[in-house]
Amino acid sequence: MRITFRRFPDQSRAYSVIERDDGVVYRMQEFTRPGTELPHDLRHFVVERELGVADGIWGGIAAGMVYTSMEHVEGRRPPHSAERSDELKRAQRQRIMRAELLANLVEAIAMLDAPSGDDIRRITRAKLSVVPVKEPGADPADVAGVPSPEALARAARGLQVEAARWARLRVGEELVYEWPLAAPAATVRTLRGVPRPREDGDRRGPGRTGSRRTGRRGPRLSENARAGPLSGI
Repeated sequence: MRITFRRFPDQSRAYSVIERDDGVVYRMQEFTRPGTELPHDLRHFVVERELGVADGIWGGIAAGMVYTSMEHVEGRRPPHSAERSDELKRAQRQRIMRAELLANLVEAIAMLDAPSGDDIRRITRAKLSVVPVKEPGADPADVAGVPSPEALARAARGLQVEAARWARLRVGEELVYEWPLAAPAATVRTLRGVPRPREDGDRRGPGRTGSRRTGRRGPRLSENARAGPLSGI
């Protein structure tokens, strides 16, 4: 899946363009105002990529989730895609909330120039104070599956790098990214569990199968920059 973030003029409506691997293209409205600060959706992308979160917001979109902020642009959507999207949202609600928490946590860490391990643990405790704990004395970090301070520090550095790249963009320039993570097994099982009734007018019997129509990717968008893994930072 390819995602393009364009630097829009101030006071305009910003959006990203999502080209899924099945050839379907969406335009997703951005909630943050255009400017030199890293867009909200791009912050999520960087954190989920750096921490290997395959079942968060962007992993969900790659698997077929469609949010109300997403407008279909082109490409044939698979049959029953709305039902598949709703089922994924229900099944992965807790994982998406975890991705939101991790993005907020890493963003807070990235605000510091050189956070120590103690700084990261302090910020983590503060951010996790809202996490419900059923067992007395349980560590909220374990409950939420928070990565190690070292992994959080690497993700924060990755966020700083992308923020600097974005700040250097001129209006009209773009950053283009490829989503690198495969859907986890739980997501695949959820998709398989969504019923797929035959289309109206389909007279094929249960013993016959037809050809499967595959989506074709249209012309790719122009690129000003391509972001790869931030290894070695």
